[in-house]
Amino acid sequence: MDNRSLSRELSLISLGLVNEEITKQAFELTNLSLDTVLESAIDFMVNFCREELNQCESLLNATSNNFFEMELCEIDSSSSKKTREELQESISNIERVMNILSDAIDIPKFIAIANQENLRNDIKNRVLKVIQNSSQISKEIDEVMDGWRFKRLPRIDRDILRLAYVDIKFLDIPISVACNEAVNLANKYSDTQGRKMINGILRRMQKVKIK
Repeated sequence: MDNRSLSRELSLISLGLVNEEITKQAFELTNLSLDTVLESAIDFMVNFCREELNQCESLLNATSNNFFEMELCEIDSSSSKKTREELQESISNIERVMNILSDAIDIPKFIAIANQENLRNDIKNRVLKVIQNSSQISKEIDEVMDGWRFKRLPRIDRDILRLAYVDIKFLDIPISVACNEAVNLANKYSDTQGRKMINGILRRMQKVKIK
């Protein structure tokens, strides 16, 4: 994971730890520190990786059992289809395990770079930009939505779109890059319906661009 992607992911998690209705002034009046929020976000991300590794162990056990059962079964025409399906499922499990392990290998690097001051400042800047411009962001995303309202989306989907908006509007990130990063976050944290919705909104944002 590179610094750019890590910054966005930790920004997304940090936003989820902040009351959505909070304003910039109210945020400053509370003694809530963005550093504290960021530390909680880092803990969340590490624990998420641990849960993924536990799932990895379960998948490996299931795959091992499938192979063992296939070895014990005599293959005939009536059972070959089921065997192929079980084999495909096992291969899919192995691919999932490899992806999880690939992410897990990056955990030491992630912890090290998460403490870099420039990265932390970038995350805090993104979160504050969302808080400071919440009304404007909601209004302009609403304008590119088709038959749906921004406030009706799940919180995680709203935050992904807010961060994409901040990238494009305030941080001068190329639209294609901002949208690609948002899609990556949606693939990891949203569901199938959310991913489709986010993809559709991002495509419309690319067409009309943000004023």
